[in-house]
Amino acid sequence: MSEPVEELISGAAREAGGWMGALAMAQVATSADGIVVRWNRAAQELLGHTPQQVVGRHIAELLHPGVDRSLGRSLWEAAAGGRSVMGTVTAWHADGHPVELEIWASPVVDRHKDTAAMIVFAADAHAARRIRGSSAVWDGLFDRSPVGIGVLDTELRFLRVNPALERMNGLPESAHVGQRLSQLLPEVNAQDMEAAMRSVIDSGQPVLDRRRVGRTPADPDRDRVWSCSYVRVQDPAGRPIGVIASLLDITDQQRAHIEAEAGRRRLALLSEASIRVGSSLELERTAQELADLAVPRLADAATVDVLDTLARGDDPGPGLSGGIGLRRLGKAPLTGSPITEILAPLGRTLVFPATAPYTHVLAGRHPFLLAHMDAGAIAGAARHTRRPALLLGMGVHSLMMVPLVARDLVLGMATFYRAGHVGPFDGDDVALATQLAARAAISIDNARLYHREHDTAVTLQRSMLPQHITPPADLEVAHRYLPASDANEVGGDWYDVLHLPGGRTALLIGDVMGHGISAAAVMGRLSSSVRALARLDLEPRDILGQLEAALDDLAEPMIATLLYAVVDPATGQCRLTRAGHPPPALVAPDGTVRLLDLPPGTPLGVGGERYTTTDLILEPGSLLVLYTDGLIESRGSDIDERLAELTHALAEPSPSLDALCDGLLARLVPASADDDIALLVARTPRDRARGRGGPQA
Repeated sequence: MSEPVEELISGAAREAGGWMGALAMAQVATSADGIVVRWNRAAQELLGHTPQQVVGRHIAELLHPGVDRSLGRSLWEAAAGGRSVMGTVTAWHADGHPVELEIWASPVVDRHKDTAAMIVFAADAHAARRIRGSSAVWDGLFDRSPVGIGVLDTELRFLRVNPALERMNGLPESAHVGQRLSQLLPEVNAQDMEAAMRSVIDSGQPVLDRRRVGRTPADPDRDRVWSCSYVRVQDPAGRPIGVIASLLDITDQQRAHIEAEAGRRRLALLSEASIRVGSSLELERTAQELADLAVPRLADAATVDVLDTLARGDDPGPGLSGGIGLRRLGKAPLTGSPITEILAPLGRTLVFPATAPYTHVLAGRHPFLLAHMDAGAIAGAARHTRRPALLLGMGVHSLMMVPLVARDLVLGMATFYRAGHVGPFDGDDVALATQLAARAAISIDNARLYHREHDTAVTLQRSMLPQHITPPADLEVAHRYLPASDANEVGGDWYDVLHLPGGRTALLIGDVMGHGISAAAVMGRLSSSVRALARLDLEPRDILGQLEAALDDLAEPMIATLLYAVVDPATGQCRLTRAGHPPPALVAPDGTVRLLDLPPGTPLGVGGERYTTTDLILEPGSLLVLYTDGLIESRGSDIDERLAELTHALAEPSPSLDALCDGLLARLVPASADDDIALLVARTPRDRARGRGGPQA
């Protein structure tokens, strides 16, 4: 083909648009008078005519006979006038069916002969419209889409990027073209992205929502997150020729999602803290529970220190300005952590001067955050101990100290350490640690108050029990009192032995149905009342009636059980009155044991009861056993089974009454008591004559 024709083809291609190469394009050349002089293979495929059938014929003969031929005539007029023509015509296919064509025709002037020829490009009109529409959509999408779009070849080199991707990466298109992502943006996870694109090219399967994370020149000081999708581009034969990448910046959405997830984790941790921390009301256990809860979900290591005065059972003290002593009661992880191996062990008392950071935090009652721990930041603390430098060497890079404050009292300090690749502590972490510390502080203070009340209740209880029981000359007695292990259970169990006129002895045991200091106080009031009433030698049922009235006088209603027995050692006569109390046990001289079947009565304080007295004769050497319900009641055990166990224990021989009491407690209460236990045992004289010779009132 001549040079002018080649130039025309290039010009026509430019005029038709960049999408022209995607069409099967017929090329036809005619002379100035319309005779076909060139017919390429694409023309033959489009209209079915071979070059031999067409060359030498007039081009108008190829038009469908039933259509307007005016366009054909305009071709020659355009050629004569030197103008180009574009339009749609209907041609005649070799097999006889019409074919709608889009044509681009332009004249060519031979500079030597000064004659005009015509070059005609033709394509299927339907295919041309479809491709032209797709191209327009693509160009609009590519140029104006807010989504970053990049076209890469099979070697993963950029061929083209749109303006949105230029803005995302902070680089112009010229910097992208010919470069791979790993060369262009080394501060993103380019290797992972290129591996995804390579799998798309190899398999043809698209990859959706692969996350690209890192920094670009557009925002070099902050990590960003992009959602990336990759689709393979292939030629008509299905061979891969590249990949199209689309990127959407989701940094803000990801941050919101991360913050929401962090919020949910914080709420879950606080919810767990309300269950796990402080359930035992023990200082050491509460401190360790706080440390265990914080690791590893908040920190890599944690310690909990309580004021040494508090750990010793004293009040926290008025001030902290002169330095402090802290006892380490919590530490996590307990083993396997090089960080906690550096820190002081559990049980160690640490003394800090007034200038130490620990003292400042406790005195100020505000948390302290060292987000970025370095040599300069620890210089002050390093003057007092070498541990900060050791921690820094172990990779600790962030630290929080949070005071434990409850009811306006400073109780101690929780310290949290973070190391490794986890980010530094921030304001949200401080807020979470403060809430955890506040919950733990309340539990620690409750434990403090609990122990103080427990000690007070036990002291009060013991002070109101008879301090020196003088056993009657003709009656052998032994007694025990065992306070409950829980302050909430220490209360109103008591017993007493009273000398009555006529050589008789009153044995009584009672239980105020309440706990703590108030129950112990009521118990003391009842005990004093019984002693005063017994001196009047009243009938047992009358004494119980007076005690009922005494309970009615209380501002707060209270209920108590009581078992009152009057024993005459000389005759063996025994009178028993029961007010809702467990039945006494009787051990006969031959070792037979039975529970005495007495009218149960109602507890004192219920009202409306007239109590019944039961009389029986005790054989010489009989053993009467009085006890409170703490001896026979146990969580998870049936009361009848426990009573049977009591009778079996009493049936076993014992060398003395003291040994019998100790054996009963050891057998029936092997662990710490859930409730107060009072136990009173009396044995009548083995020789009745000796009893009759006893002192008379």
